[in-house]
Amino acid sequence: MPAEQACPRRPGAKLSLRNQEREAITTDPWFSALSASLRHDILRRARVRRHPDADVICRRGDPADAWLAVLAGAVRIGSHTPEDRQITLRYVEPGVWFGEVEMFDLKGRPYDVLAHGKTTLLRVGREDVQQLLVDHPEFCLALLRLQSQRARQLYRLAEDLKTKSLRARIARQLSQLARTYGEPAGASGPGVRIALRLRQNELADLVGCSRQRLNQELKLIERDRTIRIEPGGVVVCNDQALRQIYERAL
Repeated sequence: MPAEQACPRRPGAKLSLRNQEREAITTDPWFSALSASLRHDILRRARVRRHPDADVICRRGDPADAWLAVLAGAVRIGSHTPEDRQITLRYVEPGVWFGEVEMFDLKGRPYDVLAHGKTTLLRVGREDVQQLLVDHPEFCLALLRLQSQRARQLYRLAEDLKTKSLRARIARQLSQLARTYGEPAGASGPGVRIALRLRQNELADLVGCSRQRLNQELKLIERDRTIRIEPGGVVVCNDQALRQIYERAL
């Protein structure tokens, strides 16, 4: 598993996190709902790994030997077609844990995991997770709640793909990306720029369409001044209008 920097820690040593990284994990609603003692033990057993952009964290079929959380940057979850084209399935943002299911079923990672931009991960090994389950009975229910959240997200995604127009799916995706990765557009004008660097084919994968169809819909949404397309990405000028496009499709 290549990494820019793996940060081993002596038993009992304090976890070394930057302020933004610590804030990302401690303010996550799921993690912050755990008891103080469980949160302490999770962080006590965790290790930090820092990855450069496009670093391969793991490949499909690799042993699932750890539970992971994103502290900074983003993780791209993807797969490959029989023609070896990379497909983007989702992005994991700071504060989100992932990888626990395949860690328990012992069938290996079902997807490719790559760093998108400079990315910091928190890593808790399988044996440490098993010990946490023994020491903290609440941890089992907490993991079930986490899986329930994931299941609801998958059902919502499947429903959107079957019942919502492409424009509605694009609007929802852009609104979510702006809330998670938004930054002031600055000198280019009003609005929120999506700081996550996405190629159009990657955004097309997320909403389930071709790059050509995506480009057509983006231009139509831009015509209404809801978004602005720039060489560096997409600026959301009117997030309320984006959400209305999706809500009208409900």
